[in-house]
Amino acid sequence: MNIAIDRYETHEADVTDATEANSTPKRIVVAYGFWIFLLSDIVMFSALFASYAVLATATAGGATGVRLFDQHNVAWETAFLLLSSYACGLMSMAVDSRRYLGTLSAAAVTFLLGAAFLTLELREFHGMITIGATPQRSAFLSAFFTLVGCHGLHVTIGLIWLVLMMIQLAMWGFRPVVERRLLCFALFWHALDIVWVLIFTVVYLMGVLR
Repeated sequence: MNIAIDRYETHEADVTDATEANSTPKRIVVAYGFWIFLLSDIVMFSALFASYAVLATATAGGATGVRLFDQHNVAWETAFLLLSSYACGLMSMAVDSRRYLGTLSAAAVTFLLGAAFLTLELREFHGMITIGATPQRSAFLSAFFTLVGCHGLHVTIGLIWLVLMMIQLAMWGFRPVVERRLLCFALFWHALDIVWVLIFTVVYLMGVLR
């Protein structure tokens, strides 16, 4: 009987050691797989950027970026998104040190700043549509709404994802699966930040020079 118990405990310890030994490689594999997803997303945005670059001057006699773009509004959008990325970095640090309150606080700041960015973007779209600058008006506006709107859709998905992750964190705590998902969210959010910097430069800054 004692021999059987000893064998069971030895087997259980071996399984636990194997699980712990495989936890780090699994995290690396998940991050690697998510990087592949992000690269495919970047390929899509690259195609949208290329389309916008070709169609930027195809206004069909309508309004151009000089008239439509509010640089102050765009500056606030950029500030909110950059600050949200900083808060997301603080959240990742809190996750690494398993600080529950710090993770929730940083996540809340990330969400609020991301929501503020999205609100300003929707207000910009509403203002443009109100004066007749709709996607159907010209190829330029079609490319603009597609590129910027696609980024806004990704931000919306990111905000929903963040809320779901905070629910999972509250329910399960710092389980390895939750930590991996939070890592993937951080990669996703920082990638959106990089894409927005390119949009800010190519669309808004260069747009007022045409």
